[in-house]
Amino acid sequence: MRVDSVKRTPSGPRAELKRQAIVRAARELFLREGFGVGMDTIAAEAGVSKVTVYNHFGSKEALFTAVITDALDEPLAGESAAALDGLADAENLRTALIEAARTWVHAVRTDHKVTALRNLIAAELHRFPELGEAWKHSGTESHHPAVAGALRTLTEQGRLVIPDLQVAIIQFYGLLVFPHMVFSSYGTHIDEDLTDRLISTGVDMFLGHYSPQDF
Repeated sequence: MRVDSVKRTPSGPRAELKRQAIVRAARELFLREGFGVGMDTIAAEAGVSKVTVYNHFGSKEALFTAVITDALDEPLAGESAAALDGLADAENLRTALIEAARTWVHAVRTDHKVTALRNLIAAELHRFPELGEAWKHSGTESHHPAVAGALRTLTEQGRLVIPDLQVAIIQFYGLLVFPHMVFSSYGTHIDEDLTDRLISTGVDMFLGHYSPQDF
């Protein structure tokens, strides 16, 4: 079942509350039962009709992508978002970036539900390859708006020279966050000392490539 693409996604405060309820319910059910859970079950858990779920998301793949996107944004909320926002005004960019990265990596390491959702994607891809396609077509900047915004602002200020923001975002994640995602997928973790070394050297590598030549 899919909603006709000409239909508009519901909007307004009431619709947003319903959307949030659907995403919360879907996350819990996807984690508990996998991607095979029915949309009627998700609707019942959210306290809405199945038609409402489809009006908001159009397909289960789109709903799953929304769940993952919201989950990946969580480590960049609160203190992490404030640290990233503060980079634009930082007197010492390296020091501020290291502190922001520490806050962010700590959130990633300790959010076990996000880890479980990443593992769920890996487990379901062989049965539902459309999940990967739906995720891919959302775009790098839409997955990581806080990081994209911080790097874009620093580029506009002339403190970084980033010709390809999409590449820079992936490199930023690759240096700071991806190692922890890989280790967690194998049921282990990187200790605190190595984490700190990865952060400081990762920031140095990133700044070494993207800082202005006379910086």
